[in-house]
Amino acid sequence: MRVEYINPFVEAAFNVLKEVLNTEVKRGDLFLKSSSMQIMGVAAMVGLAGDVEGRVLFDMNKETALFVVSAMNGEEFKTMDEMAKATIQELANMITAQAVTKLHDLGFKFDLTPPALFTGDNMEVATNMGKDVEALIVPMQLGVGGKSGKIEINVVIRERA
Repeated sequence: MRVEYINPFVEAAFNVLKEVLNTEVKRGDLFLKSSSMQIMGVAAMVGLAGDVEGRVLFDMNKETALFVVSAMNGEEFKTMDEMAKATIQELANMITAQAVTKLHDLGFKFDLTPPALFTGDNMEVATNMGKDVEALIVPMQLGVGGKSGKIEINVVIRERA
């Protein structure tokens, strides 16, 4: 996976999260995971197609999702109702749109799918891109000392053959 694809997502996630959550955001160390993996409880996924194919997954636990939803809406949410789910999808849209704009400026052309939202325990997300394709994980700690949780930006991208 080329770094040119990853950096715009990292930058966009940092910028958007800092702006819409009005809290400290700290990027953790990047690491690789299998592209077939268990999600933490709430995940928004955006598909990519065109010059590249793949997906970007914004993965978090329910408590972090409720923190994000509450911060973005300016009121406390205690359950993942329809408004909460739409807010997480909008966050995925905001981050992905900013990243894709940067990638288009670099000459990469591809389309996005609308975000799909997954919630629940013991759920796994898998790709059919082959065993040699790994997901690059960019952890984002929210709040001072990460007290408000973390969001993992999970990127699986490969160039079309």
